[in-house]
Amino acid sequence: MTVIEAKVHRSSARNARMAFILTAVIVGVLSAVVAAAYWHPIVALFVGALIGVPAGGLVWLLVRVWPVIRLLWWWTPETLLSAGLLTGWVQLANHTSTVVTLIVVALVVGVPAAIGPVRRQVKAWGWCLVVRHRLRVCFAQFIIANQSGSLPLILWARPTPVGERVWVYLRPGLSAKDLESRLDKIAVTCHASTVLIERAGESNAAYLRFDIKRREVLNARVGSPLVDAIDRNAPVSASPLTVPTALDLPDVDTPTITLPTQGKPARKPATTANGSKPAASSASSLPDDDTADWI
Repeated sequence: MTVIEAKVHRSSARNARMAFILTAVIVGVLSAVVAAAYWHPIVALFVGALIGVPAGGLVWLLVRVWPVIRLLWWWTPETLLSAGLLTGWVQLANHTSTVVTLIVVALVVGVPAAIGPVRRQVKAWGWCLVVRHRLRVCFAQFIIANQSGSLPLILWARPTPVGERVWVYLRPGLSAKDLESRLDKIAVTCHASTVLIERAGESNAAYLRFDIKRREVLNARVGSPLVDAIDRNAPVSASPLTVPTALDLPDVDTPTITLPTQGKPARKPATTANGSKPAASSASSLPDDDTADWI
């Protein structure tokens, strides 16, 4: 069983060696410069070496064991949970009888299993633990994009109404666009329906948020209080409702407008029902104007 890949192991050794050399030289030179103000330059060189070499060794150790620290970080929740359960079992077995121990264990296991909300909450947090490792499998199998093979840092996960939300810090060589083309593979690996990725912070493009969707919450039936407000014993009218329709122009009376004149009142020509003027006839029925009115 390979705990740390050979590529990561070689990269870690190379980085640790470079970190040791740089730290030892920089810290040794700075320490020698400061010590030269108080002692002889040769003594200052020895003082700088005595300070720079241990500092470089400490940095070498941190860089060298970083893959192991990262591996321990991946399994930190499971390790703490297992240690807590084991410690509780040992303390309970040492301070109580066997019957009391079995009763307590049955209550601790049976009560969450019998109560629906508690059982669903425990299951949701369990999926959070599983998803962190499934994402690590995705990064290790088909998402690595840098030469050293270093995996992104999976920070934390919490349950959501539709699944889980995981925060990830990318390493150099990856971006959100590289992951968007592999969302279908990530969903398959995480045993989910769909996966969405977006930036968790505006100031840092490496800080991403994975929204893993397992179920639909918008198709559930929701009870409405309006159903109880309906009187089911009220009589229902058998006649259909009369729906108003638009008015028909021929059915509307055309108003007649009379304009005042100095002499005889003017007559408005008749119009048809749709508002159009009638055709002009050759013989007018109006009397001829009296010429005396104009003299």
